[in-house]
Amino acid sequence: MTEKRNVILVTDGDLIARRTLEVAAKNVGARCISMSAGNPTRLSGQELVELIKSAAHDPVVVMFDDKGKEGQGLGEKALLEVYNHPDINILGVLAVASNSFCCDGAKVDVSVLKSGDLISGPVNKFGKATKRRLLQGDTVEILNDLDVPVIVGIGDIGKMEGADDYHYGARVTTRALHEIIERSGFNNAGSVREGSPQGASGSGEKH
Repeated sequence: MTEKRNVILVTDGDLIARRTLEVAAKNVGARCISMSAGNPTRLSGQELVELIKSAAHDPVVVMFDDKGKEGQGLGEKALLEVYNHPDINILGVLAVASNSFCCDGAKVDVSVLKSGDLISGPVNKFGKATKRRLLQGDTVEILNDLDVPVIVGIGDIGKMEGADDYHYGARVTTRALHEIIERSGFNNAGSVREGSPQGASGSGEKH
């Protein structure tokens, strides 16, 4: 029986998001699939699954991006393929806010402000609380149809007026990933893969 891999989905994939997630993943002891970056997503869901399976240990952070395309874009198609794969267990989703208002948006369980504090509602791309009921973003509408343990909202990864700069530790994204890991009940210490250093934190997975 194939051991399921534990995955965190992220609805952003540009260059700054990639570099930020590589730093944040290392901070929380996760692995980031750097090749999943793309604006929009370039790899298919099956290709991403193979990269996930090759990661040294769990949890594995994977990026998806529609580049603002209305309707189901490449990012959403790949995300659905990964979500529905029998060898993948989804720990949660990092839902990234943007200026996109073409879609219905997504309901989040909690959001991380640019300050690092948590709120029960959505944020905007600047990591600030918004009066909207749903988080607006390029690749988030599909999340309403998924059954996942937790959806955490966040502003524009790596930006938020400098609060999430990866040069200074990607503080906001780190908090968001930590929140997903905690709320999902994932036990990182018990999920280190064979052949990887015990307790290895791992930087962004390089393929």
